[in-house]
Amino acid sequence: MNNQKQNGSIIAIITMMFLYAMISFVTNLAAPIGVIWKNAFPGDSANTIGMLGNAMNFLAYLFMGIPAGKLLTKIGYKKTALAGIAIGFFGVLIQFLSGKVGADAINTGFAVYLLGAFVSGFSVCMLNTVVNPMLNLIGGGGNRGNQLNMIGGTLNSLSGTLTPMLVGSLIGTVTASTKMADVNLVLYIALAVFFCAFVVLSFIPIKDPEMGKTTAETVFEHSPWSFRHFVLGTIAIFVYVGVETGIPGTLNFYISDTAKGAFAGMNGIVNAAAIGGFLAGTYWLLMLVGRLVSSFIADKVSSRTLMLIATSVAMIFLLCAIFLGRSSFVEMPVFTGSGFQMVSVPIAAMFIVLCGLCTSVMWSCIFNLATAGLGKYTAAGSGIFMMMVVGGGLIPLLQNFIADNAGYLISYIVPFVAVAYMFFYALVGSKNVNKDIPVD
Repeated sequence: MNNQKQNGSIIAIITMMFLYAMISFVTNLAAPIGVIWKNAFPGDSANTIGMLGNAMNFLAYLFMGIPAGKLLTKIGYKKTALAGIAIGFFGVLIQFLSGKVGADAINTGFAVYLLGAFVSGFSVCMLNTVVNPMLNLIGGGGNRGNQLNMIGGTLNSLSGTLTPMLVGSLIGTVTASTKMADVNLVLYIALAVFFCAFVVLSFIPIKDPEMGKTTAETVFEHSPWSFRHFVLGTIAIFVYVGVETGIPGTLNFYISDTAKGAFAGMNGIVNAAAIGGFLAGTYWLLMLVGRLVSSFIADKVSSRTLMLIATSVAMIFLLCAIFLGRSSFVEMPVFTGSGFQMVSVPIAAMFIVLCGLCTSVMWSCIFNLATAGLGKYTAAGSGIFMMMVVGGGLIPLLQNFIADNAGYLISYIVPFVAVAYMFFYALVGSKNVNKDIPVD
């Protein structure tokens, strides 16, 4: 009986790891594809326009977060995941169709693309709502639950590493004539992944964890909002996702912009978009490294300690990037998908890429700290958490508005302030002061 239960847990864990990778794949299509639309609408607001697809993707979390949590409690983890995968297929299909429409009418095509990004956001929101609490509950919460989410985050980062590189390689040099049709192969791959995932998951037996499971008749005296550390944690996750996506997304725009970016005024930079994609991919690779290393120590080192270290170092890197800027160029190894290549980049770009090591541990640590002690409120809390992921769309939008009006590197003051708040949360805000509320 114990062996059967253990085998079921292993199957569930492997499935959740795969879904973790899918989440990153869909999410990270937005920024490199945004480079195409950014150049299709040149002007003073080009960066803001280029980030709108990412914003729509994350805006969906605001509408789907709580419904996804309710789905989790009523139809279970597996059915919620299947519904998310099906919706994701149609989201990518709509983005594919935007290229067809945009070939004749660019404004209409862009509107269709934004719709597709919004629908895809529903998908990743539902999948996120499934994987985080399930891995945390399978691990029994605490350091072990955090460790499983770290391992899942490693695969998430691997997918995030390869996606901008793949798209950047296919796009090459972006001009106003570059179309969505240039990334059709990537969208075909995404459609195939969603279709295969739906078929495979349909045949995999997954039993819902008992903890946090409810029925339609369940009435709770309290809610996740009754816990101060959870409320402050939702703010932390709001700003974190904005930091995670805004740092590499804006870096991609900064490197790719041959007019005002890192290589402005320099001759011979003919593959700026590819370099930008590789740098963004290297950031995600460092997130992978950070999560992989952390997964070995997460059961021994507390989430609070990891957060304090990560946020402190991230603030130092961001300040270095802002103040050193293009003061000098450095040779740094950039991961191109098949290997490493030495590329000369502004020293600011190097510090920005290094932030990936710091952001790697933040998501799972915040989730672990914010849901600690929630008990039967965990599933509902996960839905609320997903709603706050909308920060991944709003904060990069704010950052790129500042980039348009004050400069790329000045815009990194936005993630700096966000990281400072996360430092405060780890230091003070994550303490559970509502232990008197019954959670059994």
